[in-house]
This record gives sequence, C-alpha cells and structure tokens, in this order.
Amino acid sequence: MENVHTYSQTGALDIAQKQNRVLRNTYALLALSMAPTVAGALIGVQLKFSFFAGSPFIAFMLFLGVAWGFMWGIERTKNSGMGVALLLGFTFFMGLMLSRILQVALGFSNGGTLIAMAAGGTGAIFVSLAGVASTTKRDFSNLGKFLFAGVILLLVAMVANIFFQIPALALAISAIAVVIFSAYILYDINRIVQGGEDNYITATLAVYLDVYNVFVSLLHLLMALTGDRD
Repeated sequence: MENVHTYSQTGALDIAQKQNRVLRNTYALLALSMAPTVAGALIGVQLKFSFFAGSPFIAFMLFLGVAWGFMWGIERTKNSGMGVALLLGFTFFMGLMLSRILQVALGFSNGGTLIAMAAGGTGAIFVSLAGVASTTKRDFSNLGKFLFAGVILLLVAMVANIFFQIPALALAISAIAVVIFSAYILYDINRIVQGGEDNYITATLAVYLDVYNVFVSLLHLLMALTGDRD
C-alpha cells in the first residue's frame, strides 16, 4: 500500500510539473508573439495598409480564410518547430490587420492615449483573469460551449453590421466581445492548469487570439466613447 501511495504521489507531481511547464512555455511564446505583432502593426501604419479596401464583406471573408488557413497549419505542425514559425507568421499577419484600426485611432487628437489605455486595460484584464485561472481549484471547462456559441453569434452580428452599418450595434458587438474574450482568457488558462491542453503552441494560439480581440474591442469602445477629433 505504501508503494502504491508513493507512486500515486509521484504521478500527481509529474502531472503538475508538466502542466506548469506548458503554462510557462505558453506565457513565453505569447510574449515572443507580441514582437511580430508590433512589427506588423508598425509596418502597416507606415504603409497605410488596408486589407478591407473595396468590398468589406469580401475582404472580411478573405481575412477569415487566411486566418483559418494559418490556424489549420499551426494545428497540423504543433509538435514541431514549424508550428512556432507559423504561429509567429500568423501574429505578424494579425499585426498588419491591427494597423488599420491603429491608423483610425491615430486620426484622433488623443489617439496615442486611446491606444495606451486599450493596451493597459487589456494587460490588466489578462493579468487578473490569468491569475484567477491559474490559482483557483475550480474547473471552468463548462464555459466552453457557451463561449463558442457567443463567438458564432458575434461573427453573425459582425457580418450583418457590414451591410447595415449601425453604430449602436457596432458598440454592442465590441462590448460583448470584451466580455466573451475576457472569459476565454479565464477558460483557456484554466484549461492548461487543469490538464485539458498539453501543447503550448496550441495554447498560445488560443490565448493570443483572446488578448488580441480584447484589445481591438476595447480600442473600438474607447474611440467611440472618448475619441477627440479636435
């Protein structure tokens, strides 16, 4: 019985160490992924890059196609160095896509402040929720289905608003997106801690998208509510 107990403790310790290693690697790769994101954003701003020129709907569908193509490739190569390379390539692409909203924000007299506030708010949300997710004993895996359904509804609303262009709907989409992707930070980090995700490349991709969408949505809200064009 003593040997069984010892083996059980050793197994639990090994699992905990593996989960901590995945979490550390996820945080490290997430930090690294910010470099190509910033580089892409800076290049996009300098070149006045706009992926959504012409038909907004076709551009949006094309963007989703490119993004899902990257994500498919990352998932297929998640156990190799190619997975890291594709992830960093994807974050550069997302930086380019981010440049458009940054260009709009910088058109406000307080644009730099708005961007800094959105970045600070995103950081505060991430640190707070990641801290809760990594220390609580509660399992948040039951949130997954509800959050996925919320994302689908958001996509439908975004496509609809491409045609209707309703400012109030755009604000509602941004506000709901902040809530949903903040909850996703809690869900995705907790999933690593609970052992539901053991690949740090896949985990990084998920958390990166959470952080990215929180930032973009916060910036949308700040521009709409406190942007100053004078």
